[in-house]
Amino acid sequence: MNKIRFRLLVGVMSFSLIGIIIVQLYWIISSYKNNEEQFKYHVQQVIGNVASIIQQNEATDFYKKYNQLKDSIGTPPKQVELKQYFIAERNPSTNEQIIYSNTLILEDYNLKSSLFDNKADDSLRVKNLVSKRKTEIYKGNSFDRNSGLQQNYPDEVIEKSENLDVLDKAQFEIYFKDIVALRSIDERISKAKLKELLEKELKQSGVNAHFEYGIYNKGLSTKVKSEDFVYEEGSSYGVPLLADNEGKSKYHLYVTFPEKTKYLFSSLIGITLLSVLFTIVIIAAYLNAINQLIKQKQISEIKTDFINNMTHEFKTPIATINLALDAIRNPKVIGDAEKVNRYLQMIRDENKRMHAQVENVLRISKLEKRELDVEKSTMDVHETIESAVDHVSLIIQDKGGEINLHLDAKRYDILGNDFHFTSVIVNILDNAIKYSKNSPVINVYTENVKDYILIKIEDQGVGMSKNAQKRIFDKFYREHTGDLHDVKGHGLGLAYVQQIVEDHNGQVYVESEKGKGSTFIIKIPLIN
Repeated sequence: MNKIRFRLLVGVMSFSLIGIIIVQLYWIISSYKNNEEQFKYHVQQVIGNVASIIQQNEATDFYKKYNQLKDSIGTPPKQVELKQYFIAERNPSTNEQIIYSNTLILEDYNLKSSLFDNKADDSLRVKNLVSKRKTEIYKGNSFDRNSGLQQNYPDEVIEKSENLDVLDKAQFEIYFKDIVALRSIDERISKAKLKELLEKELKQSGVNAHFEYGIYNKGLSTKVKSEDFVYEEGSSYGVPLLADNEGKSKYHLYVTFPEKTKYLFSSLIGITLLSVLFTIVIIAAYLNAINQLIKQKQISEIKTDFINNMTHEFKTPIATINLALDAIRNPKVIGDAEKVNRYLQMIRDENKRMHAQVENVLRISKLEKRELDVEKSTMDVHETIESAVDHVSLIIQDKGGEINLHLDAKRYDILGNDFHFTSVIVNILDNAIKYSKNSPVINVYTENVKDYILIKIEDQGVGMSKNAQKRIFDKFYREHTGDLHDVKGHGLGLAYVQQIVEDHNGQVYVESEKGKGSTFIIKIPLIN
């Protein structure tokens, strides 16, 4: 995959992922706003109902007191006739006459407004209207046709007396509102009653959120409020309370919900968690896909480097073998036994070199597949280190370098495989030699840390970058030094080292600084 296509693919995937997240956020925000609007509607309806109930209850209490006072007066009320209406009907066939009369009477019980409230004005008197209806029926000739007047007493009289509900109610409401308007708000409604009404109405509307309430008089707080109530512009819901005869109200009932956001979001928590979960899964899958793409790209590059390196590594010995064979076929050389043996030795050495390269690749493959049989027994780490140093002694001498041993560990017996562990030390020493520009100087240390032995192999070579330290144990990885074949190898040695150390229940890591050398540290458990 070329870089342009790779970047385009990553861009499209990123754009799609961001789009999904934005849509999810938009949906959650929209749902929250819808819940908030419904919540506001229900709350306004509730406090409106509460305000109506308060005014109705106050009117009912006042009316009860009014009736009690009216009934307590022994003398009948003073009656004044205001108006009287007559309607006469006659049946010509039977000469039956019917006269309807309706008299509007004002009853005065002498009830002063001060009886209801000591602050009230005595000039305001409480009265009521009564309607007295009478039906008179005259049969036969009891009605004079000429004068149109009745001559005798009616044959039948029906009388009814009743209060005028509509007029009474209107008049009573005027009295009531004028009188109670003189009371303070805490006399008209108690905190306990207000809280009870609000709780009942909110519960019936399905609103179970914690609330605070308060009544304000022309923008100023009154005594009727909950302890933690604080008015907040835009967050408090309010309605006018206890209107007067002109329809105006100096009081306002306010309700706030301190945990409104939590309450509104609680209905969305289930679907939101699922949305977040699926979004996280998508993000994880996306990141994993990007990571795999990057890794595949890196592996492709590393394998290309590996093939180039292996080709280079095999090309040299093959060329050497071909030259040696051509030399042996030369008539001048074939008769010289010493030269023939030298060329044969060269062929043998180059063949071993190619065999070693193939063995390294196969060994790593078997380790990963758990097919390599690594038998373990008690082994002396110090002896293994000394044996490994012997393996590279000729190379170090050829380069004019030295290896200094500081084997200070008091306990050095581990459960391991001598052959593979020797190969581990040899690989690290070989790296230290190859990456030293001048004559290599290598120090090998051992020490005990609790039930472990630490092996430190320190060189004074070129060192490595932080990025290289993270990937140095990856298969096929080699840090570039400008010239791809400046240092021979194919990036399998340290991968093999890590596999063997981990198979021994140990750890291997590196500490390095560019231009100042590297230190490889192996930590292996001791035999108790």
